[in-house]
Amino acid sequence: MTASTDITRDAFLSGTVTVVQPAQGYRAGLDAVLLAAAIEAGAGERIAEAGTGAGAALLCAARRLADVRLAGFERDAAMIPLVREGIALNGFADRAGVEIADVSNRNAAAENAYDQSFANPPYFEPGSVRAPSPGRQSAYLAEAPLKDWVLFLHYITRPGGRITLIHRAAALADLLELLNSRTGEIEVLPVRPAPGAAAHRVLVRGRKGLRRGPVRLYDGLVLHETVGGPSTPRAASVLAGGALDWR
Repeated sequence: MTASTDITRDAFLSGTVTVVQPAQGYRAGLDAVLLAAAIEAGAGERIAEAGTGAGAALLCAARRLADVRLAGFERDAAMIPLVREGIALNGFADRAGVEIADVSNRNAAAENAYDQSFANPPYFEPGSVRAPSPGRQSAYLAEAPLKDWVLFLHYITRPGGRITLIHRAAALADLLELLNSRTGEIEVLPVRPAPGAAAHRVLVRGRKGLRRGPVRLYDGLVLHETVGGPSTPRAASVLAGGALDWR
């Protein structure tokens, strides 16, 4: 069902979450679900997302983590009313919000303000891909370097708090280089489309300010039993709103 010809209301997590997003251009999907499922949090924690977009990851995280407060930061002003509508539709207005912010800038009020932070940075370099609709380039193109995303997450997260990202597997070396000098307890979870297939995404997390140590690399999440086949039980649980077990 659509609010207009330009907006859709889409069901996530087996219909338990509604995301309001543009009908054309970037459409939130599996990456947002995986990122939200990867977050582990205790009651009362404050968690922030950089680059919230239409709010899919934020809303999915809010559905599972019922005892936390969430804040979204998004630089595209056109997305803010969509996120706020999604927050209201899902009944999260008492513990979730969104505001305009750019990862290239630091707001002193946000320094060390959150127990955890997370992000799904745009994957593509400017000139490498053309956004399918005007005004949606920021959802596709890495106009801010990956370093700006990591530094923003580091800035807003309290010492010892977790930082979690999902990105292309090809960017893993860059992510580790950026995180290694700033975080400890780094963990990497590859995401594979089928058994034996190369990972196409990685989930990476670490704790701000902890001493560097060995990077823990897990076997990874396999999405489908066979190429194009049914979801694995582990993936199906995540898609239905369950937590992602890193191990």
